[in-house]
Amino acid sequence: MLRDRRHELILRVLRSEGPVTAETLAERLAASLATIRRDLQKLDEEGLLKRVHGGAMPVEGHDDPFTDVAEVRPAEKDAVALRCAEMIQDGETVLLDIGTTAHMVARHLRGRALTVVTSSLPVVETLADDQHVQLVVLGGMLRRDYRSLVGYLTEDNLRQIHADRLVLGTSGIRPTGTVMDTTVVEVPVKRAMIAASERVVLVADVGKFPGTGMAKVCDATDLDVVITNAPVDPDTGAALADAGVQVLEV
Repeated sequence: MLRDRRHELILRVLRSEGPVTAETLAERLAASLATIRRDLQKLDEEGLLKRVHGGAMPVEGHDDPFTDVAEVRPAEKDAVALRCAEMIQDGETVLLDIGTTAHMVARHLRGRALTVVTSSLPVVETLADDQHVQLVVLGGMLRRDYRSLVGYLTEDNLRQIHADRLVLGTSGIRPTGTVMDTTVVEVPVKRAMIAASERVVLVADVGKFPGTGMAKVCDATDLDVVITNAPVDPDTGAALADAGVQVLEV
């Protein structure tokens, strides 16, 4: 697993579970104890966590995991986001998933004659003052730690919508082409977005192959396009090709 991806996952564990031992992180991330200790030292130096004897704990008052993730591989994510935005045609209705790459796509859509539908508050903040974009905000329960709206109200809203295109994020893509997510509560919303969309574009930087995730979002057959910034591994590439998915490398 790439170092930046490990850093992202370490921060997620701390955010959701609180203090954790280095041994636990090593087991969860399938990394050596020495590697995890170096990761914790680096993240401590960057002020993203506090090292303690035997492990680490979250930094008090630092409670924005969306910002933490946004700081991981920003240039790579932005290259993927730009290519995705270039595919979108003026006049389309576009669903934007939560996540930092989808948020970057929103930045590249400013000034475009589009309808954007989203459950992501960062996307709303990016497009709220843009007079060219018709912005539709899905209702639901606020998930404060990731600044998104979830729940049955969000899913019900999506049943009333038909989008030309969905920009879907992920925490990991298995070699079988299965799209995964680390947060169970987001999965029903993602599935409802897929059902509401004519075409599904998955944005996934190099850290998402194979990435992580305990909850299945969809199969490769539910995707139309995958945009990434690195060569897809042979097994995943074969699974996507068998499903008729177009893979674009930037």
